[in-house]
Amino acid sequence: MENKLSNKKVAVLVADGFEEVEFTQPVEALKEAGALVEVVSLHDGEVKAWAEKDWGNTYPVDKTVESANAKDYDALVLPGGVMNPDHLRENQDAVNFVSGFFDDSKPIAAICHGPWTLIETGELKGRTVTSYPSLKTDLTNAGANWVDQEVVVDNGLVTSRNPNDLPAFCRKMVEEIGEGVHA
Repeated sequence: MENKLSNKKVAVLVADGFEEVEFTQPVEALKEAGALVEVVSLHDGEVKAWAEKDWGNTYPVDKTVESANAKDYDALVLPGGVMNPDHLRENQDAVNFVSGFFDDSKPIAAICHGPWTLIETGELKGRTVTSYPSLKTDLTNAGANWVDQEVVVDNGLVTSRNPNDLPAFCRKMVEEIGEGVHA
């Protein structure tokens, strides 16, 4: 992949318990495309992944969500995992950070349980999304049009259902970030 994202800075927002492969594959795709990737989390130090049925590796945190500002980034990635978005959506700094990307019409990519955090922003009304099937009712109740497809793009918002969708998710994520602001 050529460096089509060489001038782009992307935040990956995670809390302990994110699904490891939904973090590592998008980060790898972003870096291969030339993007600068920063891991943003609820605390400094390291954040711990979940790898299918048990705890996975730990990854260094570049910035706490408390000190991060959406204006400093070109796009946002939200990996899934059940615990991760549950912690994020309870944290007002995290919700405000995510809302900042919607406010500026910047690309957001969320996979599996990742879209759960998006609900808290109040920005899903009328948007078409997908997710892990168990979130369908929550997303529909938030005003979103939920569909069962491997990847859905709605005006810069990229969503996918599960790790099997990662190849399509990563392709669309890179494409949308490359396009930039979706006014």
